[in-house]
Amino acid sequence: MSPQVNLPHIVEEVEQAFADYEYALLVHDVPALDRWFWYDPQTVRYGVAEILLGGEAIRQYRQTCAPVHPSRKLYGTVITTFGSDYATVSTEFTADDSDKIGRQMQTWVRMEAGWRIVAAHVSLMA
Repeated sequence: MSPQVNLPHIVEEVEQAFADYEYALLVHDVPALDRWFWYDPQTVRYGVAEILLGGEAIRQYRQTCAPVHPSRKLYGTVITTFGSDYATVSTEFTADDSDKIGRQMQTWVRMEAGWRIVAAHVSLMA
């Protein structure tokens, strides 16, 4: 049996979690950003210039990374949920400090503590 795709109330939950994550990113709320990622050795975040394996590596990176530019804008965001506990979020972004288009993909899973990012990938293209 296939999981139900895009149940409206689950999409709404993930939209809110993603919006809260994005706000934390824009205001550089490092403790909040840390909370959104699953703190586990299996968590992966591939960034523009880094490969981060495990929650601790992601947490350490957040302590030293530069904040995103406050002009960051999202475009073409697609949220797809599968059942009530799994989702992907894909988006594009731009900012005034770069002429490149950013792309971001996240895999979200509902954990005991709520929705968490278990895998993420960020890239830039001309």
